[in-house]
Amino acid sequence: MSTETSPWEEHFGSRENQSKAAQLGMWIFLGSEVLLFTNLFVGYAVYRYYYPEVFVEASKHLATGWATVQTVLLVTSSLFVALAVHYIRQGRQFLTALVLLVAMGMGVGFLGIKGWEYWKHWTEGALPGEFYRLEDLPVQGGSLFFTLYFLLTGLHAVHMLVALGLLGWLVWGAVSGKYTAEYHIPVEVGGLYWHLVDVFWLFIYPLLYLVE
Repeated sequence: MSTETSPWEEHFGSRENQSKAAQLGMWIFLGSEVLLFTNLFVGYAVYRYYYPEVFVEASKHLATGWATVQTVLLVTSSLFVALAVHYIRQGRQFLTALVLLVAMGMGVGFLGIKGWEYWKHWTEGALPGEFYRLEDLPVQGGSLFFTLYFLLTGLHAVHMLVALGLLGWLVWGAVSGKYTAEYHIPVEVGGLYWHLVDVFWLFIYPLLYLVE
């Protein structure tokens, strides 16, 4: 089998070993990402313990309806990324690129909604730290809530941008014939990263928008 249709580095010994190494490397990286977000989730839990009433009232200033739309977009996008892996395993490169583009469109829609939400908070003064100007909530607890809000959603948005760039690179690879039924590990590991970013949002969504 030619290296053009199934490339692998000789020092791995075989294509199978290279695939396993790539998967292991991605899982280690994903584990470090989980630790990063876990620290923020723990910080959120601590401050919510100290300011439960303020967090409930602050959550009401968030656009829960639009956040639900964002959740639907990300969950559906993960389905399309899973379809991409399914199609590339069959060597169907065009369909792989197509479903990845659909997933990217949903990701862009997610970020568009988040940008509108940030603008809304800017206009009403629901900002972190010394920029907090929201009169409906006490400064101490309210400022902490929105600091955590911008940390969690902002960090997630950065990961979304990275994931979109990764999907774009996978689309280019699929269109150019770089991935085949025999060699498709980049699509698989790239899909893992997209799924993890989506999972982070499934934790962020209830913690910030469904506070009771």
